[in-house]
Amino acid sequence: MKKEELALEVIKRLKEEYPDAGCTLDYDQAWKLLVSVRLAAQCTDARVNVVVQELYAKYPSVEALAAASVEDIEEIVRPCGLGRSKARDISGCMKILAEEYGGKVPGDFQALLKLPGVGRKSANLIMGDVFGEPAIVTDTHCIRLTNRIGLVENLKEPKKVEMELWKIIPPQEGSDFCHRLVYHGRDVCTARTKPHCSRCCLKDICQKNGVEE
Repeated sequence: MKKEELALEVIKRLKEEYPDAGCTLDYDQAWKLLVSVRLAAQCTDARVNVVVQELYAKYPSVEALAAASVEDIEEIVRPCGLGRSKARDISGCMKILAEEYGGKVPGDFQALLKLPGVGRKSANLIMGDVFGEPAIVTDTHCIRLTNRIGLVENLKEPKKVEMELWKIIPPQEGSDFCHRLVYHGRDVCTARTKPHCSRCCLKDICQKNGVEE
């Protein structure tokens, strides 16, 4: 089976397994997703969803958060880890949104990459979830699973994985495909325990089904 064919079959099966899969970070405005995705680095989405409730209660708008001190932001987001650097990035990001974009999140990939703390993974998430544009979010689940399944081979660098997946994943499927990989990576093809291959919907087409790593 060619990689393009494998990709389409994986997409089909994951759609059936996780029909309603979406972003697991809670947000109702684009700027909040931007904040949450920065906090999610080396932190669970579940914890981020709890921490941001206090942050948004105190600073309910881009302008309010832009005016907050880095120290005040850090005090709230510390439970997410890396509090100082995350608070500094969030503060800088909100200031740029307030001063240059009228409080709005830019819908341009390159503009997003220029924001403090925003890399390709975050920019792709914003483009896909907020603006409905083609996107491939190479988080740890995506990298681990696409290597195991055989969609990419021995690639660990996020950008390289992203570039390879663009070749075989239909653009309109990319964003949802990556969300489904998160669900599958948490429930079945786990990282901290042995993957549950016996109940995997991809077990007959996965390159490393049952193979010790």
